[in-house]
Amino acid sequence: MSGLHWMTAAAAARAIAAGELSPVELMKALLARIARLDPKLNVFIRLDGDAAMAAARAAEAEIASGRSRGPLHGVPVGIKDIIDVAGLPTTCHSKLLIDNVAAADAVCVSHLRGAGAIVLGKLSTHEFAIGGPSFDLPWPPARNPWNPDHHPGGSSSGSGSGVAAGLFPMALGSDTGGSVRNPASACGIVGLKPTYGLVSRRGVFPLSFTLDHIGPLTRTVTDNALMLDVLAGHDPLDPGSAAVPSGRYASGLERGVRGMRIGFIRHFHETDVPADPEVAAGLEQAARMLQSLGAQISDVRLPTLGEFGAVNRVILQSEAWAIHGPWLRERPGDYGRLARRRLLPGAFISAGDYVQAARRRLEMIAAVEAALREVDVLLCASAMDPPSRIEDAAETERTYPRQARTPFNVTGHPALAMMAGLSSDGLPLSLQLVGRNFAEATLFQVARAWERAAGIDEKHPAIG
Repeated sequence: MSGLHWMTAAAAARAIAAGELSPVELMKALLARIARLDPKLNVFIRLDGDAAMAAARAAEAEIASGRSRGPLHGVPVGIKDIIDVAGLPTTCHSKLLIDNVAAADAVCVSHLRGAGAIVLGKLSTHEFAIGGPSFDLPWPPARNPWNPDHHPGGSSSGSGSGVAAGLFPMALGSDTGGSVRNPASACGIVGLKPTYGLVSRRGVFPLSFTLDHIGPLTRTVTDNALMLDVLAGHDPLDPGSAAVPSGRYASGLERGVRGMRIGFIRHFHETDVPADPEVAAGLEQAARMLQSLGAQISDVRLPTLGEFGAVNRVILQSEAWAIHGPWLRERPGDYGRLARRRLLPGAFISAGDYVQAARRRLEMIAAVEAALREVDVLLCASAMDPPSRIEDAAETERTYPRQARTPFNVTGHPALAMMAGLSSDGLPLSLQLVGRNFAEATLFQVARAWERAAGIDEKHPAIG
């Protein structure tokens, strides 16, 4: 087979199960591509190539003997380096944890391995999922495969860049204020923040206890649903885990959107944080396309992005300070400049501020719940701008907070970011879809309708 690096996880799993694709040949092809492209992209902190090749040989032997571990048998996956993989360092891209070797797999990694996936290694992130893109850390930041001079989004930057570049078909990321959806937006792939509590966070270094989510990054909606089927499930040892039925997220993928009600949150990108004209045009085009496919589009209003952002910042910085306070007192110089600057304000937030943010959060949850009683799915912006140049610190600082992702960390609703098209400079534009709690199947249904109509699953960067 040619072009193995663009094969989807679902297609690779089917071909391996049918004996039409060798897991070893797939792994060889991806390792060769990694060797060629990763020096330009800095996706990996730690490539575990020998172990991945040994696992591919074992997967091939199991298929030959008529055994399969599950729906991802023999399919490679990359893991963001705040997530534990047994025997490998979990560095969080930081000097502070450079020798921190994980004793066991995180629950999400264990689920992937149980389904037959093969871990390729640990991927670049922003330091502690907050400080980046940074050039003063032990490893360089990941770059965008659509143009390596540009930022790939973060903090799951290696996950987004590697999937988009065809280094692996799927990856794990984390999302506290948009860190799965930001790289999905910047790299033109599909990134899901599931409903809060749907995927266990045990074995993942925390940033904010009540805002953290784990989610899949893939090149297609189908692959995202396939990964979520494997990842979702109650974990009684994760205090935030939800005891709800899960699975069958791909059950309605090809049903289309005829008769569905989609609420368009225009004020996010029109007045709250006015978007780049190309971003705004892409959102309007997506709304028109979904309407032409039979969906009913109506305008929806929620609290402003400024309000959502304020609540997110108070909660995130308070909870992050509870985690990082001791190190920031004892070893402040071991943090990169950006992580230190973003974490220190938590020391000055009062208990009253935190309580008021928690109270306002409940009102915001109620507002989104009310909107979703009137419509099936919400459509809105993800990033308000195409990706910035990675070494233009001022432009990255300006554009990074110009987004509409944090509201749904505050409320916990599932949110998916994907490509809306390409800018005049050939960089990805994005949109975001938001659903009812634990209704990821409906979210995937709408996302797949847009993906199929726009043909965005066939668009790849020209790198390599």
